[in-house]
Amino acid sequence: MGTTRRFGRCIIIDDDPDILLSARLLLRDLFTHVDAFEDPTGALKAMDEELPDVILLDANFGRGATNAAEGFHWLAEILRRDPHAVVVMITAHAGINVAVDAMKRGATDFVSKPWSNERLLATVRTAAALRTSRAEATTERKRAAAIAAPAGGETPLLGRSPAMARVESLIERAAPTEANVLILGENGTGKELVARALHARSRRTDQALVSVDLGAVTESLFESELFGHVKGAFTDAREDRIGRLQAAHGGTLFLDEIGNLPLHLQPKLLTALEQRQVVPVGGNKPVNIDVRVIAATNCPPEQLGDESRFRQDLLFRLNTVEIELPPLRERREDILVLTEHYLGLYARKYGKPERILPPDLAAQLAGYDWPGNVRALRHAAERAVILADGDAFTPADFSLGRVVPARAPAPAAPVETARDDLNLERAEKQMVEQALKKHSYNISLAAAELGLTRASLYRRMEKHGL
Repeated sequence: MGTTRRFGRCIIIDDDPDILLSARLLLRDLFTHVDAFEDPTGALKAMDEELPDVILLDANFGRGATNAAEGFHWLAEILRRDPHAVVVMITAHAGINVAVDAMKRGATDFVSKPWSNERLLATVRTAAALRTSRAEATTERKRAAAIAAPAGGETPLLGRSPAMARVESLIERAAPTEANVLILGENGTGKELVARALHARSRRTDQALVSVDLGAVTESLFESELFGHVKGAFTDAREDRIGRLQAAHGGTLFLDEIGNLPLHLQPKLLTALEQRQVVPVGGNKPVNIDVRVIAATNCPPEQLGDESRFRQDLLFRLNTVEIELPPLRERREDILVLTEHYLGLYARKYGKPERILPPDLAAQLAGYDWPGNVRALRHAAERAVILADGDAFTPADFSLGRVVPARAPAPAAPVETARDDLNLERAEKQMVEQALKKHSYNISLAAAELGLTRASLYRRMEKHGL
């Protein structure tokens, strides 16, 4: 067999010992393990221990039987144990009706006795490759969906303000449709939660919600991440891999930070969405995709409307329905609702007692502009639950003395202060604050100015209570 690929395990089920021996000798170079059984019940027990790549199943066990009834019975039992089993039927009476019936009942292929060795090898090799490709595709789909899934758990959209009521109304009306949705809003306002809500209330809720943070995908890997690649397409392409668009097939694709997608890459995304096809990097065969697109960005509408920054034909493709999430400072009546929710959530998570939120502290919390929006409030609540001591929360628990409202003036001569203060922790915090304020809390721009990745900047914001 030379360098022919070897598969894992093959099971042969036949009541003729000579057939079993012949098949075992023929297939031993194709599989690592070849197990033969005259009794189908023994084969089923072996399946319970380890699923095989291929099963060769005799169609007739009783002497003189020709209708394949027993074989079809055991085929059903095999598929009940493993719905993805690859079964090749073997029969000495390979009438076309038996073959067609076997395929209808779930068999992958069939061979007839006496067989041609070349025919049997080709059939079994193809069947084993099918099983392997199915398994790899399933693994890749799960991997892509798991990596891409938005963070945040099952936190609901909370708020009873008129602004949030409008958001809920738009979600309810848009979710059951196939319309693409564009979510606008500052960082931390809950755009991922809106995407989750749209998917959960859609007709695609039983399929995958695959998320792609376009702000974190490097330009060199953009096509590979979104469209997939074939083995050998580039140096590190050691195997075929499906992209995020293909992983979302049948479900919803959430394109986060769409405003950060470089202008020269936008046509490639537009073409894929328009044609509903992707061509993996290094491949030449298009793959059909069926996805509903939800996109999100913190870019102001005027920036999205600038043709030099964002293609208008792509924008029109994405914003059939537009949902704008208000910043927390524009829905102050929701601040305490959110605060109480997160205080209770983290008290349960860390096994802490529930504490009183004094009225004066509640007023302070409601009075802040919270430039980091709900994300900043959530981090503050988590910190308070961890650090609080006593029956009631205090401003120190929330680090309110270190949080500067967005409407407050910036401290004078911050650079000079940094020169005088040589404490690295304080200097780092001040630089992060300056970068965030300079770019109106646009995380991508602030991270770029600081020479950090978005993830690194988020870690520093959390570290310093920003």
